[in-house]
Amino acid sequence: MAGSLTDLRPAQARLIAAIADHGQLQVAASLCRMTQPAASRLLTDLERQLGTKLFQRTPKGMEPTPAGALLARHARRLQHDLARLADDFTDLRTGRGGVVRVGAVTGPALGQLVPAVQQLKTQTPSVDVSIEVAPSLTLVQALDRGELDFVLARLPPQMDEQDFVVEPARDEIVQLLVRASHPLLDRGPVGMAALRDMRWILQVRGAPIRNAIDTAFHDAGLAAPQDVISTSSLLAIIALLKDSDAVAPMSKEVIDLMLEPPVSADLRRLELDRLLTVAPYLIMQARGRVLPRAAERLLLLVQASIRQM
Repeated sequence: MAGSLTDLRPAQARLIAAIADHGQLQVAASLCRMTQPAASRLLTDLERQLGTKLFQRTPKGMEPTPAGALLARHARRLQHDLARLADDFTDLRTGRGGVVRVGAVTGPALGQLVPAVQQLKTQTPSVDVSIEVAPSLTLVQALDRGELDFVLARLPPQMDEQDFVVEPARDEIVQLLVRASHPLLDRGPVGMAALRDMRWILQVRGAPIRNAIDTAFHDAGLAAPQDVISTSSLLAIIALLKDSDAVAPMSKEVIDLMLEPPVSADLRRLELDRLLTVAPYLIMQARGRVLPRAAERLLLLVQASIRQM
């Protein structure tokens, strides 16, 4: 069986990944540019070689078995690596700067990733950089699928740490953003009791910053806020703050950016009487995957930036 897998052909890998993604053999065959009978034969031959079923036919379509899910996962990585091989070879032949696909949660995106990308673009203007800013689960799943080179995120509990190369980075400091006319601004550092009856603009339950706020109230012997609007949209937060005395917790890097001209938009930092932090984020790469040269350069710049903090 192991020998059969080491001889897995790219066409087989593409087909397995496409069936797992779309659940229909006909759709997968079309995406792989083959007829449905040819795709069926390819799948049957592979299952015979491996001695196990890879998919079960159900009323909802073709569902991967545990063996099929495992194979599909690695097949996606093979596809990614072959695509990157083609890109890197083209870069080598044409002298282009290469392609980088990275992701981060909001604070590290602004504090470490964006400055590092600007530095990389100064060194190699032709490099093609794509930045994905999203929650950790979205980023780590994309990393696992081979869609991102590395991410600055936290490891979600449903993901297996053994699948990744993990490097500790740093804590995020949480601060509070309010409008310039907020009644608590002239009181100096405020305690949690003074904030109990305020309207809060928070991320969804379970998000790191929301957990930090709930914990701060609990540590002060108070219940978590009840008057809450949940959103992660920065534009929505600005609009909500502009016309109310609501309080929005954000990472320090985001608030620093929000208070700099020309972004500031009549907003202020509300000083707390305590330091709030969330669990450290990590620099994560997919284990066993080779980074493109441009991604390696960007990773070194990010690592250097974090070490200097």
